[in-house]
Amino acid sequence: MPVYEMQEQEERMVLVGIQVNEYEKTEESLDELAELVKTANASVAGRLIQKREAVHPTTYVGKGKILELKELLWETEATGIVCDDELSSVQLHNLERELECKVIDRTLLILDIFAARATSSEGKIQVELAQLKYRAARLVGLRDSLSRLGGGIGTRGPGEKKLEMDRRLIRGRIGKLKRELEEVEQHRELIRTQRKDSHMKVAALVGYTSAGKSSIENALTDAGILADAMLFSTLDTTTRVLELDKKQEILLTDTVGFINKLPHHLIEAFKSTLEEAKYADIIIHVVDASNPQMDNQMYVVYETLRQLGVEGKPVVTLFNKQDKLEGTGNFRDFQADYSILTSAKTGQGLEKLKEVLLEIIRKEQIYIERLYPFTDAGKIQLIRKNGQLLEEEYVPEGISVKAYVTKEIYGKI
Repeated sequence: MPVYEMQEQEERMVLVGIQVNEYEKTEESLDELAELVKTANASVAGRLIQKREAVHPTTYVGKGKILELKELLWETEATGIVCDDELSSVQLHNLERELECKVIDRTLLILDIFAARATSSEGKIQVELAQLKYRAARLVGLRDSLSRLGGGIGTRGPGEKKLEMDRRLIRGRIGKLKRELEEVEQHRELIRTQRKDSHMKVAALVGYTSAGKSSIENALTDAGILADAMLFSTLDTTTRVLELDKKQEILLTDTVGFINKLPHHLIEAFKSTLEEAKYADIIIHVVDASNPQMDNQMYVVYETLRQLGVEGKPVVTLFNKQDKLEGTGNFRDFQADYSILTSAKTGQGLEKLKEVLLEIIRKEQIYIERLYPFTDAGKIQLIRKNGQLLEEEYVPEGISVKAYVTKEIYGKI
C-alpha cells in the first residue's frame, strides 16, 4: 500500500488597499500588512492599490478592480486576499461571492496572530472575546464561506464550530468570557493596589510592535521574555524589579505593542493589559530608530496612549536599535521629557536610562537629615521600606540618618 506524504500548503495572499487621498501612505501600510501576513505564517503573492474618493460601501474596491483582482489571483495562484481595512459583513460577503476565495481583513489577521500568540489564560480570554465580537457582527458573511476557510490564517482561536453558533449562543459565550475577564481584572487591580501600598514606582514600557520593548526589559532585568523579529511577540505583561542603584529599585512592566489601525475590538478586550501604562508612574516609549516609518509609528503610539487616557506622566523615549544604524543621527522626541539613544543588543544607553529614571524619582522625593532617638527606631524601618536610606549611624544621642523619602511618608517620619 503506497504511503502518501501530506504537506500543508502555504497560503498565498494578495494584499488590497484603498488610497482615499494623496497624503495617505497606503504603500507603507501594505508593507506592514505584508509583515503581519508573514507573522501569520503565510506569504504575499501580490498587491493591489486603488485610488478612490472613498471605500466602496458594498465591495471595498470598485467593480473594475474586482475583475483585476480575479486575474491577479489566477496569475499568482493565490489562495485569498487580505484587505488593509476592517470590512463590513456586506463587503465581506460580496467579495467572497465575487472572488470565490478566502477574504480576510486587517482586523481578523491581527486577531488571528493574537490567537496564535496568547499563552496566559487572561490573554486567551481577551483574544477569544475580541474574535467573537468581531465575528458576531459578520456571521452572515462568514457562514457562507465556512466551506472555503479550512485551516490557515484567519481561522485560529474559537474555530469553525464556534463560528457556526447562532447569535444567542455567541452572546452567551461573550457574557461568560466577560465575567471571567472581570475576575482577572479584579486580581490585576489587587496587584496594583499592593504595588501602590508598597510605594514602589512603576515604569511601563510602551511602543510600536517590534520596537524592542521585550529586548530592553531582558537586557535590564534578565526577564527571559520571548523576543523575536515577529510582530506581537509579547501579549502578556511581564513585571520585573529593576535596580537603579544599590539603594533604589523600580518595577518595570512590558506591555503589548501598538500598531496602526489597532482594532477597537482588541483595545476593548485588552483594556486591562493596555492600562498598565495608565497606572504606571513613568512611561518608557521604545522606538525602532532603524525603521523608515519611525515618525508615523511614534504618532500611532501617542494617539493610542491618548485613547487610553495616559496623560501627565513623565515620558522617556528610547531611540532603540542604534546597532542597526551607521553613525548616530539627530534623534529627539519633543513630546517626551527625555530622549536617549539605546541598543538592547549592545547595551548602549541603558545605564543612562537608569540615571534618568533615578532623576525622575528623586524629583518626587524629599531629602532628609535627621537624628532620631532610639525610641523612634520604627521610623527608620519605615524609611528603609518606603524610601531610600543613604546613611545610618548610631551615635550616643540616637540614630543619625540621611535619606530620600516619598511625600506620602514624609509626614509620618
